[in-house]
Amino acid sequence: MSVNKKAFALRLSPELLEALEKWAQDEFRSVNGQIEFVLTQAVRARGKNKNKKPNDGQGSI
Repeated sequence: MSVNKKAFALRLSPELLEALEKWAQDEFRSVNGQIEFVLTQAVRARGKNKNKKPNDGQGSI
């Protein structure tokens, strides 16, 4: 099975890259794999919340 993925450059601060390296190591992933995992989770979460109304700053959270 072939997975077609697009490569692109990503600029990160040294501090963010270091944090991602540590996080990836903790979860036994490559940095690239960790970034892909985090982005996938964020897109899924956004999809679940897409139909909800944005918080207007009123009331409780």
